[in-house]
Amino acid sequence: MTQTVQSDSLVTLHYRISLENGQPLISTFESKPATLQLGKGDIAPSMERHLIGVAVGEHRDFVLAPEEGFGAYREDLIERVKLEDFPSDTTVEPMVIMEFTAPDGTRYPGLIREVLDTHAVIDFNHPLAGKTIRFEVDVIGIN
Repeated sequence: MTQTVQSDSLVTLHYRISLENGQPLISTFESKPATLQLGKGDIAPSMERHLIGVAVGEHRDFVLAPEEGFGAYREDLIERVKLEDFPSDTTVEPMVIMEFTAPDGTRYPGLIREVLDTHAVIDFNHPLAGKTIRFEVDVIGIN
C-alpha cells in the first residue's frame, strides 16, 4: 500500500515555489530535499493542505491564489515612521528590510519603501502578498 501525506506527517520532499510566470523563488530540487513536520508551522497551512493525500513518489504542481499563498496585499500594513524614531546608528534607505519591534515585544520585518524628509514609508506585507504562486512538490518519503 502506498503511503500518503497526512496532516501530522513528517515528510521528506523536494519543493519549488515560483511566481505564476515561472520565475523561481526557492527550490530544493537542485540540492538536498527538505524534511517538514506538518501541523507544526514548518510551512504555510495552505501549502500543508495541498500536500495532504499526496503519495510517496508523486509529483504535484499547485497554483495558489494570493489568499491561499501569502495573503492579499493589505494597505493597512503600510506605515509611516518618523525618521527620528529610528535608532541613531541606523541608516534608513529605500528597499532595505529592517526588523521592527511592536509594543508587545513581537518582532516584524518591514521593507522601507521610500524615505521622505521626515518619515520613512514601511511595508509590513509579506513580500509575496498579493501574488499568485506555483507550489511544486516531489514527495520522497513519509516517516
